[in-house]
Amino acid sequence: MVDQQEKLWTFDSVEAGQVGNETVVDISAENIAEYARLALNESPAYQSDASGLVAMPTMVLSYAPLLREEIAEANGFVAVEVSKTARSQTPFAKCEIRWFLPVVAGDTITGRRRVLEKYERRGSKFVTFRVEAINQRGELAAEYDYTCIFEYAKGQREVPAKEADSQTAVPEAVSHGLVDFAAASVGDALGELAITESQEIMNRKNDFRLAGRRNDSNIHTDEEFAKQNIFAGTTNSGPATMSYVHQMLELSFPASSFYSGGSLLMRAITPFRGGDTVTFQGEVTGKGEEGGMKMLECRVKGINQRGELVCLSDAVLAL
Repeated sequence: MVDQQEKLWTFDSVEAGQVGNETVVDISAENIAEYARLALNESPAYQSDASGLVAMPTMVLSYAPLLREEIAEANGFVAVEVSKTARSQTPFAKCEIRWFLPVVAGDTITGRRRVLEKYERRGSKFVTFRVEAINQRGELAAEYDYTCIFEYAKGQREVPAKEADSQTAVPEAVSHGLVDFAAASVGDALGELAITESQEIMNRKNDFRLAGRRNDSNIHTDEEFAKQNIFAGTTNSGPATMSYVHQMLELSFPASSFYSGGSLLMRAITPFRGGDTVTFQGEVTGKGEEGGMKMLECRVKGINQRGELVCLSDAVLAL
């Protein structure tokens, strides 16, 4: 029986326009380097102590986090993730990030968040949030639309048979070098990246928090709780997988190609679990010019060791 004192933030209670509290985060060389380390990105570009060090583009998901539990609270509700009587999860479905300006060490970023829309599709119920990252000059540096599954139509996923324990592995990269716009053609293959996930990595990512309250019991870190939810076991987070997709694209494009009006849309298809090795492969799917900028469109697939499609991403890079 649901506690009458808990006013749960269910799908029916969510309304477009509900706003969460603002957050303020100081960007430092140290937290840029730590984010890259947790993303398994060993590029020296993120390890310098110099002022003006540019953050990994997907770091926006950490310095301006979603914080849906705190959006619920700001509107007088209790999020189902922290309910004492009807606890459940609202897992990642997809996210699209759009970048407009570089974020560098020394910046101060204000995060603003609200409910953008809710909708039903094929029996499942989804809520999309809009988060904006505003720098100290009042400029919009980046924004993203993050969609969660509030009610899932298909029941629990099956957990694959346990394979041999995997150790944290150094990402395996196959680079073809940076893409030259003039020489690029639709169908050209991009560099590849293989990532092996582990529970240790997922726990470390959960410990990294630049804003908002920490939650140690979720479907990424708490096996017993995760077993009760739709994926039937722990999985990595959508933002973590997006950082791997970005790292794979970084083999072919500089960070400036994201920050000059680039975008990345990722859809989660199959859970990325501890012990899985996912290979991210991509190709050029479009080429053109817009507003004086040379733009390339790319599609990236993440495929695990069982041949399953884990995620499907579409990126636009500005050269």
